[in-house]
Amino acid sequence: MTDSRTELLQGTLDLLILKTLATESLHGWGVARRIQQASGDVLRINQGSLYPALYRLEDKGLIRARWGESADGRRVKLYALTAAGKKRFTKASRDWHSVSAAVNDELSMT
Repeated sequence: MTDSRTELLQGTLDLLILKTLATESLHGWGVARRIQQASGDVLRINQGSLYPALYRLEDKGLIRARWGESADGRRVKLYALTAAGKKRFTKASRDWHSVSAAVNDELSMT
């Protein structure tokens, strides 16, 4: 992310990447752009955070990379979710909803 408006909890970036790749293969910049668009321009992922996360997810077997071509004809590395990544996303998403509901409940108590 590019500023201190929002700090992501550890593991949240991984979850956002898995969610983004759940629908289609994208190159790194496309992943960052999609997260930014989906968050209404609140979440901005910088390359220094994005690429280590992509490499980490690939090392864990949750995503796979292959060389392809961008819409403008450039050679790019495209990332896609693996079957293990889909399983992890489903579980992590469930866990996130549970934790965020508990935090929301606590914060709404005044």
